Amino acid sequence: MKRIWMILLPVLGLATLDAQAQTWPTKSLKVIVPVAAGSLVDIVPRIVFEQLAVQLGQSVIVENRPGAGTTIGTGLVAKADPDGYTILVNSSAHAIAPSLYANLSYDPVRDFAAVAPLGSTPFVLVVPPGRGFKTANDFVTAARAKPGSFNFASLGAGTASHLSAERFRLGAGVQAVHIPFKGGPEAMTEVIAGRVDFYLVAIGVALPYIRDGKLSALAVNGSKRSAALPEVPTTEEAGFKNAEYPTWFGLFLPAKTPREIVDKLHRETLKAMQEPKVRDKLAALGFDPMVMTPDEFHAYVLKDIAVNADLVKAVGLRPE
Repeated sequence: MKRIWMILLPVLGLATLDAQAQTWPTKSLKVIVPVAAGSLVDIVPRIVFEQLAVQLGQSVIVENRPGAGTTIGTGLVAKADPDGYTILVNSSAHAIAPSLYANLSYDPVRDFAAVAPLGSTPFVLVVPPGRGFKTANDFVTAARAKPGSFNFASLGAGTASHLSAERFRLGAGVQAVHIPFKGGPEAMTEVIAGRVDFYLVAIGVALPYIRDGKLSALAVNGSKRSAALPEVPTTEEAGFKNAEYPTWFGLFLPAKTPREIVDKLHRETLKAMQEPKVRDKLAALGFDPMVMTPDEFHAYVLKDIAVNADLVKAVGLRPE
Protein backbone atom coordinates (compact mmCIF):
# COMPACT_ATOMS: atom_id res chain seq x y z
CA MET A 1 0.00 0.00 0.00
CA LYS A 2 2.82 2.37 0.90
CA ARG A 3 4.46 1.64 -2.45
CA ILE A 4 1.25 2.49 -4.28
CA TRP A 5 1.00 5.85 -2.48
CA MET A 6 4.62 6.63 -3.34
CA ILE A 7 3.78 6.09 -6.99
CA LEU A 8 0.55 8.06 -6.83
CA LEU A 9 1.82 11.12 -4.92
CA PRO A 10 3.69 12.71 -7.88
CA VAL A 11 0.67 12.08 -10.10
CA LEU A 12 -1.68 13.64 -7.56
CA GLY A 13 0.69 16.59 -7.22
CA LEU A 14 0.62 17.18 -10.98
CA ALA A 15 -3.15 16.93 -10.98
CA THR A 16 -3.33 19.57 -8.24
CA LEU A 17 -1.04 21.92 -10.21
CA ASP A 18 -3.13 21.40 -13.34
CA ALA A 19 -6.28 22.30 -11.41
CA GLN A 20 -4.61 25.41 -10.02
CA ALA A 21 -3.52 26.41 -13.50
CA GLN A 22 -7.10 26.38 -14.72
CA THR A 23 -8.20 28.99 -12.16
CA TRP A 24 -4.98 30.97 -11.65
CA PRO A 25 -4.80 33.51 -10.12
CA THR A 26 -7.11 33.19 -7.13
CA LYS A 27 -5.01 35.19 -4.65
CA SER A 28 -2.42 37.95 -4.45
CA LEU A 29 0.77 37.73 -6.47
CA LYS A 30 4.21 38.39 -5.00
CA VAL A 31 6.83 39.94 -7.27
CA ILE A 32 10.44 39.69 -6.13
CA VAL A 33 12.69 42.48 -7.37
CA PRO A 34 16.30 41.56 -6.45
CA VAL A 35 17.53 45.16 -6.17
CA ALA A 36 16.87 48.10 -3.86
CA ALA A 37 13.84 50.32 -4.37
CA GLY A 38 14.14 53.30 -6.69
CA SER A 39 16.21 51.85 -9.54
CA LEU A 40 14.79 51.22 -13.01
CA VAL A 41 14.66 47.48 -12.24
CA ASP A 42 12.23 48.43 -9.48
CA ILE A 43 10.32 51.21 -11.24
CA VAL A 44 9.56 49.41 -14.50
CA PRO A 45 7.79 46.34 -13.05
CA ARG A 46 5.73 48.54 -10.75
CA ILE A 47 4.41 50.35 -13.83
CA VAL A 48 3.55 47.08 -15.58
CA PHE A 49 2.13 45.25 -12.56
CA GLU A 50 -0.15 48.12 -11.64
CA GLN A 51 -1.97 47.37 -14.89
CA LEU A 52 -1.60 43.61 -14.53
CA ALA A 53 -3.32 43.73 -11.14
CA VAL A 54 -6.35 45.30 -12.81
CA GLN A 55 -6.39 42.72 -15.60
CA LEU A 56 -5.94 39.72 -13.31
CA GLY A 57 -8.31 40.98 -10.62
CA GLN A 58 -5.77 40.34 -7.87
CA SER A 59 -3.47 42.57 -5.84
CA VAL A 60 0.27 42.49 -6.56
CA ILE A 61 2.85 42.91 -3.82
CA VAL A 62 6.26 44.04 -5.03
CA GLU A 63 9.00 43.00 -2.62
CA ASN A 64 12.57 44.28 -2.89
CA ARG A 65 15.17 41.66 -1.91
CA PRO A 66 18.54 43.18 -2.86
CA GLY A 67 21.98 41.76 -2.27
CA ALA A 68 24.91 39.90 -3.85
CA GLY A 69 24.37 41.26 -7.35
CA THR A 70 20.66 40.26 -7.48
CA THR A 71 21.43 36.62 -6.59
CA ILE A 72 19.77 36.64 -3.15
CA GLY A 73 16.32 37.61 -4.39
CA THR A 74 16.69 35.45 -7.49
CA GLY A 75 17.60 32.44 -5.37
CA LEU A 76 14.44 32.89 -3.30
CA VAL A 77 12.25 32.63 -6.39
CA ALA A 78 14.17 29.59 -7.64
CA LYS A 79 13.11 27.77 -4.45
CA ALA A 80 9.54 29.10 -4.36
CA ASP A 81 6.49 26.92 -4.98
CA PRO A 82 5.91 26.62 -8.74
CA ASP A 83 2.30 27.73 -8.48
CA GLY A 84 2.51 31.07 -10.31
CA TYR A 85 2.21 33.22 -7.20
CA THR A 86 5.89 34.14 -6.83
CA ILE A 87 7.35 36.02 -9.80
CA LEU A 88 10.88 37.24 -10.44
CA VAL A 89 11.65 40.46 -12.27
CA ASN A 90 15.30 40.69 -13.19
CA SER A 91 17.51 42.50 -15.66
CA SER A 92 20.58 41.54 -17.68
CA ALA A 93 22.11 40.77 -14.28
CA HIS A 94 20.30 37.42 -14.59
CA ALA A 95 22.56 36.55 -17.53
CA ILE A 96 25.71 38.05 -15.96
CA ALA A 97 25.53 36.22 -12.63
CA PRO A 98 26.75 32.80 -13.88
CA SER A 99 30.03 34.38 -14.98
CA LEU A 100 30.56 36.30 -11.73
CA TYR A 101 29.59 33.81 -9.04
CA ALA A 102 31.27 30.41 -8.89
CA ASN A 103 28.78 28.88 -6.45
CA LEU A 104 25.34 30.18 -7.35
CA SER A 105 22.54 28.58 -5.32
CA TYR A 106 20.49 28.29 -8.52
CA ASP A 107 20.84 27.82 -12.26
CA PRO A 108 19.49 30.87 -14.14
CA VAL A 109 18.23 28.67 -16.97
CA ARG A 110 17.35 25.30 -15.43
CA ASP A 111 15.59 26.71 -12.36
CA PHE A 112 13.41 29.28 -14.13
CA ALA A 113 10.71 29.49 -16.76
CA ALA A 114 11.16 32.57 -18.93
CA VAL A 115 7.83 34.39 -19.28
CA ALA A 116 8.26 37.68 -21.12
CA PRO A 117 10.72 40.54 -21.52
CA LEU A 118 9.51 43.94 -20.30
CA GLY A 119 11.73 45.73 -22.79
CA SER A 120 15.27 46.92 -23.24
CA THR A 121 17.03 50.22 -22.87
CA PRO A 122 20.38 51.30 -24.22
CA PHE A 123 22.97 52.95 -22.06
CA VAL A 124 24.06 56.42 -23.02
CA LEU A 125 27.66 57.59 -22.97
CA VAL A 126 27.71 60.79 -20.92
CA VAL A 127 30.57 63.15 -20.09
CA PRO A 128 30.90 66.41 -18.15
CA PRO A 129 29.85 69.24 -20.50
CA GLY A 130 32.82 71.37 -19.44
CA ARG A 131 35.22 69.06 -21.28
CA GLY A 132 34.02 70.35 -24.63
CA PHE A 133 33.50 66.98 -26.32
CA LYS A 134 30.87 67.34 -29.01
CA THR A 135 30.98 63.81 -30.39
CA ALA A 136 32.01 60.34 -29.28
CA ASN A 137 34.91 60.60 -31.71
CA ASP A 138 36.15 63.77 -29.98
CA PHE A 139 36.09 61.94 -26.67
CA VAL A 140 37.77 58.77 -27.95
CA THR A 141 40.50 60.73 -29.72
CA ALA A 142 41.33 62.54 -26.49
CA ALA A 143 41.27 59.30 -24.47
CA ARG A 144 43.51 57.49 -26.94
CA ALA A 145 46.01 60.35 -26.81
CA LYS A 146 46.52 59.77 -23.08
CA PRO A 147 46.15 56.01 -22.44
CA GLY A 148 45.00 55.21 -18.93
CA SER A 149 44.53 58.82 -17.88
CA PHE A 150 40.72 58.74 -18.24
CA ASN A 151 38.41 57.06 -15.75
CA PHE A 152 34.82 55.87 -15.80
CA ALA A 153 32.05 55.24 -13.28
CA SER A 154 29.95 52.15 -12.68
CA LEU A 155 27.63 50.72 -10.04
CA GLY A 156 30.13 48.02 -9.16
CA ALA A 157 32.33 45.38 -10.76
CA GLY A 158 30.33 43.08 -13.01
CA THR A 159 27.19 45.20 -13.05
CA ALA A 160 25.53 46.06 -16.35
CA SER A 161 26.83 49.64 -16.10
CA HIS A 162 30.38 48.32 -15.68
CA LEU A 163 30.20 45.80 -18.52
CA SER A 164 28.48 48.37 -20.73
CA ALA A 165 31.42 50.76 -20.26
CA GLU A 166 33.92 47.96 -20.76
CA ARG A 167 32.19 46.92 -23.99
CA PHE A 168 32.47 50.49 -25.26
CA ARG A 169 36.06 50.85 -24.05
CA LEU A 170 37.15 47.68 -25.82
CA GLY A 171 35.24 48.56 -28.98
CA ALA A 172 36.74 52.05 -29.07
CA GLY A 173 40.26 50.92 -28.19
CA VAL A 174 40.44 53.12 -25.09
CA GLN A 175 42.39 52.45 -21.90
CA ALA A 176 40.64 53.82 -18.82
CA VAL A 177 40.46 53.29 -15.07
CA HIS A 178 37.32 51.78 -13.57
CA ILE A 179 35.85 53.57 -10.53
CA PRO A 180 33.00 51.58 -8.94
CA PHE A 181 30.42 53.40 -6.81
CA LYS A 182 27.93 52.05 -4.29
CA GLY A 183 25.00 53.91 -5.82
CA GLY A 184 23.84 55.74 -8.91
CA PRO A 185 23.42 59.19 -7.29
CA GLU A 186 27.03 59.20 -6.10
CA ALA A 187 28.32 58.15 -9.52
CA MET A 188 26.23 60.79 -11.26
CA THR A 189 27.40 63.52 -8.89
CA GLU A 190 31.04 62.71 -9.60
CA VAL A 191 30.54 62.77 -13.37
CA ILE A 192 28.65 66.06 -13.28
CA ALA A 193 31.38 67.56 -11.10
CA GLY A 194 33.99 66.48 -13.63
CA ARG A 195 35.89 64.20 -11.28
CA VAL A 196 34.90 61.21 -13.42
CA ASP A 197 35.46 61.37 -17.17
CA PHE A 198 32.65 59.21 -18.52
CA TYR A 199 29.74 56.98 -17.56
CA LEU A 200 27.54 54.53 -19.44
CA VAL A 201 24.16 54.87 -17.76
CA ALA A 202 20.57 53.87 -18.55
CA ILE A 203 18.84 56.54 -20.60
CA GLY A 204 15.94 56.89 -18.18
CA VAL A 205 18.36 57.79 -15.39
CA ALA A 206 20.42 60.23 -17.43
CA LEU A 207 17.64 62.08 -19.28
CA PRO A 208 16.88 64.76 -16.66
CA TYR A 209 20.56 65.68 -16.39
CA ILE A 210 21.04 65.74 -20.16
CA ARG A 211 18.00 68.00 -20.63
CA ASP A 212 19.25 70.35 -17.90
CA GLY A 213 22.66 70.60 -19.58
CA LYS A 214 24.46 68.96 -16.66
CA LEU A 215 25.68 66.10 -18.85
CA SER A 216 26.60 65.80 -22.52
CA ALA A 217 25.26 62.71 -24.33
CA LEU A 218 27.63 61.41 -27.00
CA ALA A 219 26.28 58.00 -28.06
CA VAL A 220 23.80 55.26 -27.16
CA ASN A 221 24.85 51.61 -27.21
CA GLY A 222 21.68 50.12 -28.65
CA SER A 223 21.10 48.68 -32.13
CA LYS A 224 19.13 51.79 -33.11
CA ARG A 225 18.73 55.37 -31.92
CA SER A 226 16.57 55.87 -28.87
CA ALA A 227 13.24 57.63 -29.30
CA ALA A 228 14.04 59.44 -26.04
CA LEU A 229 17.29 60.84 -27.52
CA PRO A 230 16.75 60.75 -31.29
CA GLU A 231 19.56 63.23 -31.97
CA VAL A 232 22.21 61.05 -30.30
CA PRO A 233 23.88 58.49 -32.62
CA THR A 234 24.43 54.85 -31.79
CA THR A 235 27.95 53.67 -31.02
CA GLU A 236 28.03 51.92 -34.39
CA GLU A 237 26.96 55.09 -36.19
CA ALA A 238 29.79 56.85 -34.36
CA GLY A 239 32.20 54.32 -35.88
CA PHE A 240 32.66 51.88 -32.99
CA LYS A 241 31.69 48.31 -33.77
CA ASN A 242 31.12 45.65 -31.09
CA ALA A 243 30.23 48.36 -28.57
CA GLU A 244 26.51 47.56 -28.39
CA TYR A 245 25.29 46.55 -24.92
CA PRO A 246 21.68 47.45 -24.06
CA THR A 247 20.15 46.09 -20.87
CA TRP A 248 16.88 44.18 -20.69
CA PHE A 249 14.29 43.46 -17.99
CA GLY A 250 12.04 40.42 -17.88
CA LEU A 251 9.67 38.16 -15.95
CA PHE A 252 10.48 34.66 -14.73
CA LEU A 253 8.66 31.96 -12.76
CA PRO A 254 10.04 28.89 -10.96
CA ALA A 255 10.92 26.21 -13.50
CA LYS A 256 8.14 23.71 -12.73
CA THR A 257 5.31 26.23 -12.99
CA PRO A 258 2.56 24.77 -15.22
CA ARG A 259 2.85 25.96 -18.80
CA GLU A 260 -0.75 27.17 -18.72
CA ILE A 261 0.20 29.71 -16.04
CA VAL A 262 3.37 30.74 -17.88
CA ASP A 263 1.38 31.31 -21.06
CA LYS A 264 -1.39 33.23 -19.30
CA LEU A 265 1.05 35.53 -17.52
CA HIS A 266 2.82 36.04 -20.84
CA ARG A 267 -0.41 37.01 -22.61
CA GLU A 268 -1.53 39.32 -19.83
CA THR A 269 1.90 40.98 -19.66
CA LEU A 270 1.87 41.74 -23.39
CA LYS A 271 -1.67 43.09 -23.05
CA ALA A 272 -0.65 45.31 -20.12
CA MET A 273 2.32 46.72 -22.00
CA GLN A 274 0.10 47.65 -24.93
CA GLU A 275 -1.99 49.90 -22.71
CA PRO A 276 -1.24 53.51 -23.77
CA LYS A 277 -0.52 54.72 -20.22
CA VAL A 278 1.94 51.88 -19.63
CA ARG A 279 3.54 52.23 -23.05
CA ASP A 280 3.98 55.98 -22.61
CA LYS A 281 5.54 55.66 -19.15
CA LEU A 282 8.05 53.08 -20.37
CA ALA A 283 8.89 55.15 -23.45
CA ALA A 284 9.56 58.16 -21.21
CA LEU A 285 12.14 56.01 -19.40
CA GLY A 286 13.86 55.20 -22.69
CA PHE A 287 12.49 51.67 -22.94
CA ASP A 288 11.95 49.87 -26.23
CA PRO A 289 9.48 46.96 -26.44
CA MET A 290 10.76 43.39 -26.85
CA VAL A 291 7.94 41.16 -28.06
CA MET A 292 8.94 37.50 -27.61
CA THR A 293 7.23 34.22 -26.83
CA PRO A 294 8.37 32.44 -23.66
CA ASP A 295 10.49 30.08 -25.77
CA GLU A 296 12.06 32.97 -27.68
CA PHE A 297 12.84 34.78 -24.43
CA HIS A 298 14.39 31.59 -23.03
CA ALA A 299 16.65 31.35 -26.10
CA TYR A 300 17.53 35.04 -25.79
CA VAL A 301 18.62 34.59 -22.17
CA LEU A 302 20.75 31.57 -23.12
CA LYS A 303 22.50 33.60 -25.81
CA ASP A 304 23.02 36.54 -23.46
CA ILE A 305 24.63 34.29 -20.85
CA ALA A 306 27.20 33.23 -23.46
CA VAL A 307 27.78 36.84 -24.59
CA ASN A 308 28.39 37.98 -21.03
CA ALA A 309 30.69 35.06 -20.30
CA ASP A 310 32.91 36.17 -23.19
CA LEU A 311 32.83 39.81 -22.06
CA VAL A 312 33.63 38.99 -18.42
CA LYS A 313 36.59 36.93 -19.63
CA ALA A 314 37.81 39.73 -21.91
CA VAL A 315 37.59 42.22 -19.05
CA GLY A 316 39.50 39.88 -16.75
CA LEU A 317 36.90 39.53 -14.01
CA ARG A 318 37.12 36.35 -11.97
CA PRO A 319 34.15 34.52 -10.44
CA GLU A 320 33.78 35.07 -6.69
